[in-house]
Amino acid sequence: MPALQVTVDEADGLIDLPRRIAVRHAAPGEAVEITAETLRSGVLWRASAVFLADADGAVDLSRDAPQSGSYAGADGMGLIWSQSPADSSSRELFNQPVAEPLVTQLMARTAGAQAQAAFTQQLAGPGVTRREVREEGLVGTLYLPAGPGPHPAVLILNGSGGGINEPRAALYASHGYAALALAYFKAPGLSDYISNTPLEYFQRGLQWLRRTVRPAHDFVALSGQSRGGELVLLLGATFPQEVSAVVGYVPSAFVHSGQNACDPKIGREGPTWLLGGKPLTHLWENNRSASWAPYDDGPEPRRHDLAMRTALQDPEALARARIHVEDIAGPVMLLSGTDDGSWPSSIYAGIVRDKLAEVQHPHDVQWLDFERAGHAILFPYVPTTQLVYAHPVSGKVSTGGGNPADNAHADAASWQGVLRFLERAVQARANVAQASATHS
Repeated sequence: MPALQVTVDEADGLIDLPRRIAVRHAAPGEAVEITAETLRSGVLWRASAVFLADADGAVDLSRDAPQSGSYAGADGMGLIWSQSPADSSSRELFNQPVAEPLVTQLMARTAGAQAQAAFTQQLAGPGVTRREVREEGLVGTLYLPAGPGPHPAVLILNGSGGGINEPRAALYASHGYAALALAYFKAPGLSDYISNTPLEYFQRGLQWLRRTVRPAHDFVALSGQSRGGELVLLLGATFPQEVSAVVGYVPSAFVHSGQNACDPKIGREGPTWLLGGKPLTHLWENNRSASWAPYDDGPEPRRHDLAMRTALQDPEALARARIHVEDIAGPVMLLSGTDDGSWPSSIYAGIVRDKLAEVQHPHDVQWLDFERAGHAILFPYVPTTQLVYAHPVSGKVSTGGGNPADNAHADAASWQGVLRFLERAVQARANVAQASATHS
């Protein structure tokens, strides 16, 4: 009988490429344990599951549900998203350096044999280039696709953790977009806090990106998550002629205060965004129903969204703080989770969608609302087991909500949805440009 064998259909590829993991040459009906180990930012992560070989002595993870182990149900990438730190209390969700590909070691074991294989997840495709940006007061990193271009462009904004979202920019560039990951706090030369951030900074970033990459069809989209999701909707409404499309991951329909990312000297009810030097009215401001008590005094792990929901009971405060998404002059995509523990992104996204429908928004509007998913809708095919985390600015421990399996589904499906959305948005922009050139 041939030796036990474990195989992966794509040994080296982008992180968003699903892999087919299979075992052959086990005995029919034999128990096969498969373990997956990945070194992530210096920490070893591990998952394992036990399967029963079929009549041909084979196991196919995309077809077969495990009998026991780190996850349940047939899922080709279950041994990736169900990984947890093996010997560490690390709660890091995803902070992988782009230049360090993720290598997963697979081990298959039966009662009398074992076999090994490995596969690599790349964050940047062949020919993608990286350039640090420290110009005009901007702090970020520009990733460019292979080839001369011109390419459509995307500006990427992080949430309340701050910093520069290089992995997402690298993945956008790997799919043909000139991608600028722009920091606006908690990065070299910038404030450590989100409080009092001027919107003109982002307008300058949009203008710099246009001048620098001269994007195809003059297309520059915004992509942001969490507070960045709030921000991209706000920027699209404030600078509509400079924003070609908006992608909001777990966004807000309202302007919020500094919250967990605030400057302690200003406080969590202080302003976040400035325009013309003046703070924008936020949801907590003069709100008659808002209370932090459900979060501050709630059971562990604390859910920030419980406090956010109290603020939704004051209609006048909602009206004052609502982002005027009807002013956005391009396509809009919204991604949310129904069990978001950080804030009610599903409710927020629904408010945005309903307003755009009410005004008969003339551009494409897409909303993917993931059942039972939480706040951490991040990258495809990364671990989703770390639901409880310490906020990177305030240090407060809370849960992002959801569960590992549904968060993993949201990770993968959201990214594919975004790629389809942007492809349509770019094509729509190209069609308008072509029609304009034809009639001129």
